[in-house]
Amino acid sequence: MYRELLSATLVDCLAHPRTTDLTEVLRSVHPSDLADTLQTLTAGQVGQIFAEMEEQERAEVFVYFSPEWQNALLPLLPRDMAVRLFESMAADERADLYHHLDEEARQKLMPALARVEREDILRLAAYAEGTTGSVTTSDYVAVTPQMRVAEALAHVRATAPDKETIYILYALDAEGRLCGTVSLRELLLADDRQTIGDIMRRHPVSVRADSPREEAAERIRRYDLLALPVINGGDRMIGIITVDDAMDIEKELDAGQLARFGGTASEDGTDLDILATPLRTMFRVRVFWLLLLTLFGVVTSSFVAAQEEMLSRAIVLAAFIAPIVDMGGNAGSQSATLVIRAMALGDVTLRWRDVWRVLRRELPVAASLGIVVALLEAVLAFFSKGIGGDVLLVVGLSMLVCTALGGVVGALLPFMARRLGTDPATLSSPLITSVMDLAGVFVYFSLAYAFLGNMLQ
Repeated sequence: MYRELLSATLVDCLAHPRTTDLTEVLRSVHPSDLADTLQTLTAGQVGQIFAEMEEQERAEVFVYFSPEWQNALLPLLPRDMAVRLFESMAADERADLYHHLDEEARQKLMPALARVEREDILRLAAYAEGTTGSVTTSDYVAVTPQMRVAEALAHVRATAPDKETIYILYALDAEGRLCGTVSLRELLLADDRQTIGDIMRRHPVSVRADSPREEAAERIRRYDLLALPVINGGDRMIGIITVDDAMDIEKELDAGQLARFGGTASEDGTDLDILATPLRTMFRVRVFWLLLLTLFGVVTSSFVAAQEEMLSRAIVLAAFIAPIVDMGGNAGSQSATLVIRAMALGDVTLRWRDVWRVLRRELPVAASLGIVVALLEAVLAFFSKGIGGDVLLVVGLSMLVCTALGGVVGALLPFMARRLGTDPATLSSPLITSVMDLAGVFVYFSLAYAFLGNMLQ
C-alpha cells in the first residue's frame, strides 16, 4: 500500500511540476524504499526524478537498484550526470557496477573519470566474483604509526566526508602494510601527544583478497567487527569489508544454501529467481533433479514389486510402506539441516573428532525419536486397522530403524560431501529423501521376511 501511494505521488509530481514538492517527497523517503518504488515506474520517469535530486542522494538510491535496472537506466542519463553518479558511489559499489556494465557503457564512462578513480575501479574489479577482493572498498581512513593523536584527529576530520566508515583507523607503514588498528573512541580518549603506534592494536584480524567472500563475512561475525581489513598477496592493505557488506553476503549465501538444499540451484552456482529467471533455465535446472529422483523411484518401486509374494500373503503391509519410508527421509533432512548449519557457523569442521561429536549427539536423539514414532504408529495401526501382533512388531521396528537410520545418514552425508570437496547443501532434501526411500523399503521387507517368513512356507 505504501509503495503504491508513493508511486502515485511521484507520478503526480511529474505531471504537475513543482520542484519544491518533489524535493520534499524525495527527502522524506529512505533510499531503499525510494529505489523499490522507482523500479515500478518507467526508466524515463526515473530519469526525470533523478534530474531533481542532488548527486549524493542520487547515488544512495542508485545502489539499491537491481543490476538489470542499473544497466537500463545508466544509458538514459546525460553523460555528465552518469559520471557524477559514478564518482559519488562507494568504491566497492563502483566496482560492482563496472562488472555489470557492457563494454559500450564502460567505454563511455571510464575516460570521463579521474585517473585515480579509474585505477581504483580497475584494481578492485580485477578480483574474481565471489572473492573477498570483489566486495572490498578502498574508502577507509589510513594513518601511520608515527602520527600524533592530534594529527590523526585532524586527518579524520579532513577525510571523513569521502570515507565509508571512520570508526576504525588503519595504521599502515611506508609500504602499505597493515601494522595495527585504532578505534575512533580510543583516538578521542588518548592524549594528543601520544602516537598511533602507542595506542594501536597490533596483529589485527584480516583476510586475504583472493579468499572466498564468505570467509570475510564469517570473521566479521565471529570477532564482532565493524570492518575487516583486506590484504593482497604482497601483504599490503587494499581496503576493507564493512559489516553491512557482510550482512549482504550472508543473505545471498543463505538464499543460495536454500536453493541448493531444495535442488533449485543452477549448474553455474547462480540462484533461480521465480520472477526473473528465464523459463527455459527454470525447466533445465529443475528437470535434472526430478529425473535423478525418478531413477531412485524406479529402483525403489522395482524392489517393492519383487516382494509380490510377501504382499499377497499380508496385503496390509502395503499400507505402511509410505509412512515408514517418509519418516526416514524426514528425519534425515532434519539432521542434515542441523549439521549444514553447524558447518556454516564454523561449529564443526571436517575432522574425525567433530564427526564423532555429531554422531554421539545424534544417535540417542534419533533412537529416541524412532521409539516415540514407532509406538505412535503401532498404536494407531492397532486401533485403525486391527492388525495382529506380528505385523505390528514389523511395522514398529521398521519405523524405529528407519527413523534412527535417517538421522544418522543425514548427519553423515554433509561430512561426506565436504570430504569430496563439494558444498554439503548440494545433498538436497529431495535426494536424502529418495535415498532413505530405498533404504526404508529394504529395512521394512527385511524385517517382514524375518518375522513373517513362515507365512511363505
